Amino acid sequence: MNSFGRKGYTLEEATRRMERYCAYQERSHREVKEKLREMRMIPQAVDEILVHLITHDFLNEGRFTSSFIRGKFNQKGWGRDRLRRELKFRKVEARLIEKTLEREIPEEDYRAKLESLGKKRWESLQGESPLKRKQKFVNYLLYRGWESELVFGLLKTLEKGV
Repeated sequence: MNSFGRKGYTLEEATRRMERYCAYQERSHREVKEKLREMRMIPQAVDEILVHLITHDFLNEGRFTSSFIRGKFNQKGWGRDRLRRELKFRKVEARLIEKTLEREIPEEDYRAKLESLGKKRWESLQGESPLKRKQKFVNYLLYRGWESELVFGLLKTLEKGV
């Protein structure tokens, strides 16, 4: 315990703790740095631990990005815009984001997911007035990061009853 009543960590303890933290689920470099700062580790120790985690493959930004994209796309139905925004917030390099999006989400899967989500949402809004229905439909998909041209294209298709 230090003078503030908080537990201090040795370099070895912090390293082991971060190994477990990264082994539990894929993490971004930013998440690990924040966790180490919360543990009140000095910058030199943070750098040393990060190097160790990367060297021993506990921490891999590419693997994190792939896992994040697959998970959020499949489970939450997020579109590319939302995925980009969230990964940029996590300080992932733009080039890595684009490369991973291309690799992880085939265009036909992307379109199929949008159509599935859109149809489900459109059906759930049947009791609404036509204007409210369109507005809620569009807002729902845009919030989840789907490109506006795709959303409005799908809206036109659903309005025609196809």
